[in-house]
Amino acid sequence: MAVTAEAVLDALRVVQDPDLNRDIVDLNFVKDVVIEGGTVSFKVELTTPACPVKDELKRQAHEAVTALDGVDTVSVEMTAQVRGGQAAQGQTQGPPQLSGVKNLIAVGAGKGGVGKSTVAVNLALALLETGATVGLMDGDVYGPSIPTMLDNNEQPTGTGPNEIDPNQAYGLKLMSMGFLLDPEKPMIVRGPIVHTVVRQFLGDVKWGELDYLIIDLPPGTGDVALSLAQSAPLTGAVVVSTPQDVSLIDVHKAVSMFRTLKVPVLGLVENMSFYECGSCGNRDEVFGHGGAKAWAQSESIPFLGGVPLHASVAVGGDEGKPALVDERTPEHVRDAFRTLAGELARHVSILNMQAPAQPLIQIKGL
Repeated sequence: MAVTAEAVLDALRVVQDPDLNRDIVDLNFVKDVVIEGGTVSFKVELTTPACPVKDELKRQAHEAVTALDGVDTVSVEMTAQVRGGQAAQGQTQGPPQLSGVKNLIAVGAGKGGVGKSTVAVNLALALLETGATVGLMDGDVYGPSIPTMLDNNEQPTGTGPNEIDPNQAYGLKLMSMGFLLDPEKPMIVRGPIVHTVVRQFLGDVKWGELDYLIIDLPPGTGDVALSLAQSAPLTGAVVVSTPQDVSLIDVHKAVSMFRTLKVPVLGLVENMSFYECGSCGNRDEVFGHGGAKAWAQSESIPFLGGVPLHASVAVGGDEGKPALVDERTPEHVRDAFRTLAGELARHVSILNMQAPAQPLIQIKGL
């Protein structure tokens, strides 16, 4: 009996996306079914190249079609097309330059010193490593750290308004106030100027086509987060913490801020989660362990993962060699950032597939 495309699709209905709880046919993931005698080939187009269950879905799809009568050979190609949040859906009025940016993700923290910028940089690089197109915007106007962490202090080029070319490092598109200022001089401006700077970074920079634009916020709950909520269609936010209770107190404030601004909290990251001795392999929970995960569960917030404490992460950041591209960083530390990226991409996909975009909140006086 000759194999038909209808039979192939029917067979693939047993393959379920574990997050969306629907089969890959119903989700329109199956593309380009080609049948030549007993040979069947098709593509499975996922919603992110960072999908953590990609290999399992491929295995299930291969087995389902192989079991059909008349099928001798099955070829499954896994591809990805990142789905867009509010910006791509066109349900809000953001800057025109963001029209090609599918997802804007803020990375924040309730206090300084928790490694928020380190997480933002390596999260961006981990997403890039999966094949996604990624940009990184330094939202810390007063204390920009991205130029140092990525060893890039070049003056951006451009021909005028709406024509600023972002800098690039390790494949990431970059923008930071640190590119525009003398590094020896402080940024002394009032809040309204900060709002203007944020709007210019979003509206005047030629970000182009991006799957993800990661925005590294300054610590706390101040002007930049408010300006972003008014100016940009944020897909959601990631909050960074350390394990100890005093850090979690400030995490609660950051989460409350994002919820007030109608920005979905995509997940919580526990940085400096533990220290593993490189010589003896002993594990030391320097700042305690598991506090962020327990708090996230109590607040019904996804826990994206924990990042180990390791000297190479700090040294590499100071030298412009982030953990994901620094050969001195142990693989288990790099894998921790990859896990964060996979979990973040998963929750972004769930949000974009299931929930309608939230309208921008309008804050008077900004």
